[in-house]
Amino acid sequence: MKPVLAAAIAAAVALPAAASAASHPFDVHDLVMMDRVSDPALSPDGTRVAFSVRETDYEANKGRNGIWTVPYAGGAPQRLTDKALNASSARWSSDGKALYFLAPKDGTSQLWRIDANGGAATQATSLPLDVNNFRLSPDGKRVLLSLDVFNDCADDADVVACTQKKLDARKADKASGTVYDSIFVRHWDTWADGRRSQLFVADLGADGKPGKLELLTRGIDGDVPSKPFGDDSEYMFSPDGKTVYFNARIAGKSEPWSTNFDIFSVAVEGAHAPKNLTADNPAWDGYPLPSADGRTLYWLAMKRAGFEADRFGIWALDLASGAKREIDPQWDRSASGLRESADGKTLYTATDDWGDHALFAVDVASGKASKLVADGSIAGFDLGAKGLVLARNDFKRPNDLYTARADGKNLRQITHFNADRLKDIRFGDTEFFTFKGYGGDTVQGYVTKPVDYRKGAKYPVAFIVHGGPQGAMTNDFHYRWNPQTYAGQGFAVVTINFHGSTGYGQAFTDRISGDWGGAPLDDLKAGWAAAQQKYAFLDGNRACALGASYGGYMMYWMAGVWNEPWKCIVSHDGVFDSRMMSYSTEELWFDEWEHAGKTQYEDPAGYEKYNPVNHVKDWRVPMLVVHSDQDFRIPLEQGLAAFTALQRRGIPSEFLRFPDENHWVLKPHNSVLWHDTVNAWLKRWTAQDAQQ
Repeated sequence: MKPVLAAAIAAAVALPAAASAASHPFDVHDLVMMDRVSDPALSPDGTRVAFSVRETDYEANKGRNGIWTVPYAGGAPQRLTDKALNASSARWSSDGKALYFLAPKDGTSQLWRIDANGGAATQATSLPLDVNNFRLSPDGKRVLLSLDVFNDCADDADVVACTQKKLDARKADKASGTVYDSIFVRHWDTWADGRRSQLFVADLGADGKPGKLELLTRGIDGDVPSKPFGDDSEYMFSPDGKTVYFNARIAGKSEPWSTNFDIFSVAVEGAHAPKNLTADNPAWDGYPLPSADGRTLYWLAMKRAGFEADRFGIWALDLASGAKREIDPQWDRSASGLRESADGKTLYTATDDWGDHALFAVDVASGKASKLVADGSIAGFDLGAKGLVLARNDFKRPNDLYTARADGKNLRQITHFNADRLKDIRFGDTEFFTFKGYGGDTVQGYVTKPVDYRKGAKYPVAFIVHGGPQGAMTNDFHYRWNPQTYAGQGFAVVTINFHGSTGYGQAFTDRISGDWGGAPLDDLKAGWAAAQQKYAFLDGNRACALGASYGGYMMYWMAGVWNEPWKCIVSHDGVFDSRMMSYSTEELWFDEWEHAGKTQYEDPAGYEKYNPVNHVKDWRVPMLVVHSDQDFRIPLEQGLAAFTALQRRGIPSEFLRFPDENHWVLKPHNSVLWHDTVNAWLKRWTAQDAQQ
């Protein structure tokens, strides 16, 4: 074990003492212990907000979730659920008197119910399978449950029992092998077991518990909601509760290279025969929202098949005539989940916009989009009779809840969950800047000053390249790539939202596809030069580059074609060999779109054009490689191969492996180890007397 790794583990063990220190620079100890506020939901009368709070149980090495409420007008938040229950996903009953939520019981996730004023929670379901997510009908008479079941159990009298019987038989079988005849054999961090997430509907009894379950999505050979990150925003009841709208991808063996999600409708009563409402669009249709009057169905749609980062436009379907129209064709931003105003004239959505993740109002008639709340990131919102509630964060503040009028005015903070922690923490100041990048386009980046910055001093630099690649480094409080963790260690931080980033128009986002090592690298070079010219405190002779996912790819690419400025490199879960990536990643649509829609065997030259493995002979910079066993997006062998190349070339290098993490490092102790190892690597090579 390397000394730096041993020191990092010792620091991780010492976390509680560090976290309780007096005034100090922000560090990973603070990061992992922050309470995480999320998922605000307004009561039917708009007077109360239910939300989730994740607290860190550092000794248990995990987060524990609880359900809270707070008056919309402000006041003391009330915790409803016991800490031991680990409750999440709170949803109001139609009369506002109770809240339903999810929590584990005897090894499975179940539906629970609790009085909105507090008291003991009661278990609403006792199923042998996990309840993945749920939705209550507007009239409170029914509930939708998403469960993973075998499709060949669909015609069984009890689909759940049939599924459990098959699982029990597999468990009893002494042979452990599994035969697959199609991919996905694994997805994100989970191996396929043949089950699909399907929707079941049940009546709610007088005791608030679901009755007999009926399979509502029979014949849908797809997951409802989608995997791995789908939730209850992908299915909705109609206002009268008689119809359910949901999105699903039915692509058979082509599923790993298809983005053809469609919107379906199905009657709650009767034969349950889902009807495809968007079969005319071969690209992604999702996130249905029926209008309050029941006349219109809104949803989000892309236009290019096979492209997961295409612009999501807002569409409307007249349910009587079948007429469809795009509401916002002139708005060059990609919408997310929608909410409708009380008068039906406005839709609300949040999206990346010039370094913020802002809230917008879109006029249904004209498609005009108006920015309502910016200066940070909107991580969730709801709209009710009294106005808006927002989960909002920025560079120096994790999520808290805010209220505002429906027009975004009178923004007011109503929770202060980390106030005691924040008062003892010193942060670095951040400033956005722009410069001329590839093709003469305006490109944005930001610089974060070190904590306790002194004018006239020079500081080492952490140059961060974001992942995605269709993503952005925005004004938010990130739990994996937070610039303040480096600022607190005495580094200045520079990051560039290069071509391919979101929030600057779809053409800007599109530019990276097929050009991973081209225009983005030009932007990074120009941005690095512009930052040094603008900010005299950046010590260009003591700079390290680091990034994850696409950013990790860029580290390997820069190591071969732009290594002059860097004293060290950190690559986390990056693509080292584009050729092998095309055969080992799970979501093939992503990799193929990024190579002009072609497979590696159709266009081998296209995959070799920007392939880092071809430039290993030019590597020279010390590199820390990080990779995790459960990363099926960019499999472990990519990191191992890069480390082998570094060692074989005699370049100073280290390899940090997490056997229990996926594409992200999520467990508290692992996060501390990751940050301590990375910071030690940066400090080692940017020290004044560092030798390569």
